[in-house]
Amino acid sequence: MGWLTFGYFLSYIPYAMLVKALASGVTPLSSQPVSGYELLPAATLGQIAAMMLFLGMSGRWRYMRRSRIGGSRIPMAGRETLAAGFFASLIIGATTMNYTFAGVSILFMLLLMRGGVLILSPLIDVAGKRSVMKHSWLALSLSLIAISVALGDVNGYHLTPAAVVSVLIYLVGYLGRFEIMSRVAKNGVVATNRRFFVEEHVAAPVWLTVLLGAGALAGQPQLRAGFTRFLGTPAALGAAGIGVAYEVLFVFATLIYLDRREYTWGVSAWAFASLMSGLVGSFALAWLAGLRAPGSSQLIALVFGVGAAAALSCPSAALWWRTRGAGTACRVLFVCGGNTSRSPMAEVIAWAQAAEAGVAHAFRFSSAGVATPLPPHPMAPGARSALAELGLQRVPGRGIPRRHRARSVTLELCRVNSVIYCMTRAHCDRVIAMAPEAQDRTLRLDPYCDIPDPEGQSPEVYRRCAQHIQRSVRLRLCELADSYGACRTTLGRG
Repeated sequence: MGWLTFGYFLSYIPYAMLVKALASGVTPLSSQPVSGYELLPAATLGQIAAMMLFLGMSGRWRYMRRSRIGGSRIPMAGRETLAAGFFASLIIGATTMNYTFAGVSILFMLLLMRGGVLILSPLIDVAGKRSVMKHSWLALSLSLIAISVALGDVNGYHLTPAAVVSVLIYLVGYLGRFEIMSRVAKNGVVATNRRFFVEEHVAAPVWLTVLLGAGALAGQPQLRAGFTRFLGTPAALGAAGIGVAYEVLFVFATLIYLDRREYTWGVSAWAFASLMSGLVGSFALAWLAGLRAPGSSQLIALVFGVGAAAALSCPSAALWWRTRGAGTACRVLFVCGGNTSRSPMAEVIAWAQAAEAGVAHAFRFSSAGVATPLPPHPMAPGARSALAELGLQRVPGRGIPRRHRARSVTLELCRVNSVIYCMTRAHCDRVIAMAPEAQDRTLRLDPYCDIPDPEGQSPEVYRRCAQHIQRSVRLRLCELADSYGACRTTLGRG
């Protein structure tokens, strides 16, 4: 997340500066102000070109689903990702327009836009039945204060009705996009998130081109000029550069949003990075081009905006300090009901796969059960036999724990483990009820379905359960290896 945030910060500075400079007529490409309507067609075409280059060179286009048309299988976006792309196109168009309005600074518009999304994020989490912690409501309050202070500087800006409408369109875009993303992605499944990323990525600039073209055909004169006369001017190169810069920041931003944690966590990093880039861009333009610097009220509002981002990120920062800052390995806890079958099998399988991949040093695996009180029973014979059939009698440095004794999940276990994988949704609910601060790192081991309890059933049921756990552990370890920079070559097999 740190590198994504830093990349977003670096890419947003040239984007915002270029839009504001062209709209203000202070570039060598054009001595006359260029309207947002004229800029958008060339900017969108620049983004499409950069998007095709990025997806082609990275090979990510292969993650798109395929539809058979005639005798060929053509990459296609799904219905929901097409809808997400539509809402993303509103965000792209409105963001660029927001920086072209006269009488407002980059920083002021950023405060309105980011403050609005900071307010939306905990509300979207509540609607999606995600628990929202006290720090999220604190951030919401700070965001409201930031917007109030910025709007109170009535002599420092001129907010037109068109600018207000553009900001509202921007927020509607985020509301729709986040709602769809919550349902079809953002679940910790790498393949699902990659497909959503690519399909929405392709759909968004295409949707924006269609919307702009419809406006031009409907008679909007500046949009018509943007598709015709303006494309032949030197300023069109600058506008295309806007699209290329937006393509870069769009990649970073989308990857931040797709993080499996709640929006109130990812949005904080995104908002902080963009507010800092807006501050740099605003004063750079004031110094280089003589544009008006942000007023003191806007700077005070920025402090509250940064405070909101800091409040949202505090729990995750504290977790990082406990688990990574101290130089410890990634601690993983597997949870089931009685800690005699599913979770101890997952623990053994995880040690085996990590050892085979050469990354066992990066992890610490353990298991527990949500049932209380929990007698210290050994691993069930059926579970031990199923592991033996998988060839896990001996694991380098580990093995089938002959002295395994069941134990209950405790608050301290929830606090010290980096991630908690439960066998069922009900187990997740029990863990979160015990330790609400662990909500964003408590997941089902199989993100698609519960892993049923084989207790008291036939050896074949235990065998199928062990195979189910093995597939799910491999998926989760691949994700963790990516996050912790470990080698995932062996983990990716099978």
